[in-house]
Amino acid sequence: MRAFAIVLMCVAIAFNAAAQNYPSKPIRIITAEPGGGNDLAARLIAQGLTAAFAQQVIVEAKGGGSGALAAQAVSKSAADGHTLLLYSSALWILPLMKEVVWDPVRDFSPIILVAMAPNILVVHPALPVNSVKELTALARARPGELNYATGAAGSAMHLGAELFKSMARVEIVRVPFKGTGPGLTALMAGQVQVMFPAAGAAMLHVKSGRLKALAVTSARPTELAPGLPTVASAGLSGYESVSFYGFFAPAKTPPAIVARLNQETLRVLGRADVKERFFSAGVETLGGTAEEFAASMRADINRWDKVIKDAGIRED
Repeated sequence: MRAFAIVLMCVAIAFNAAAQNYPSKPIRIITAEPGGGNDLAARLIAQGLTAAFAQQVIVEAKGGGSGALAAQAVSKSAADGHTLLLYSSALWILPLMKEVVWDPVRDFSPIILVAMAPNILVVHPALPVNSVKELTALARARPGELNYATGAAGSAMHLGAELFKSMARVEIVRVPFKGTGPGLTALMAGQVQVMFPAAGAAMLHVKSGRLKALAVTSARPTELAPGLPTVASAGLSGYESVSFYGFFAPAKTPPAIVARLNQETLRVLGRADVKERFFSAGVETLGGTAEEFAASMRADINRWDKVIKDAGIRED
């Protein structure tokens, strides 16, 4: 027992030494192609960490395959905190729909849950419903007659609609489009009746009256969609469907380094200017501990695994 205790003490000393000397060189944050939510989050965090560490933090984009290249690169990197991953919940949802070369739980050390982007349940203004309960009743009365627009299979819009179908016990028909914009155009033209677009994309059309908003898909109300109830509170208790953005290190990164990255990133996310930049992009900052992030990710995997299997969803 004494020998074991000595080993543990030596390991703890080594971890603390690693954290004290960290970072010893520039840090790379790998993410997806430039221009999206992943890229915005990575660059805001990189700017804050560069100042905190007095060491250059570089954002490197690796596009393609729903984050597959970025995830693969970080999963194979040295576990020393100098190569990190900033990516959306596609990181742990994609493996539920296709074979990938990484495991989201085995191959990464969660650092912090950075932010979340809720979706909005919207309908064409002519649809005679004004609440989630009324939409559910109409869909049950007309099974298979209502259509919903989505982007790619497994996108947040698609999963949000499939979760709604499952929990509300209704049959509405998916009509895929090449992204949010074409789907919204079709909805406003009356070619489809229902959609679950991101709040940042939907609210402009809601304010103009071209779309009717029924609820927000997050677990709690959000200022991104002021005045809207949640789907859960409006009739489907337990419903939640959002896109998360998470910060990761390779698996087996020393806990002391993960803890320091968590603390410094939390400070960045707490800044008013950073919150405003996220908010203007339709995203809410989050935070919390690495352990809370890991638990949230596991719960999200369990939720979507059932939905994806029941609906037979595979990546397009």
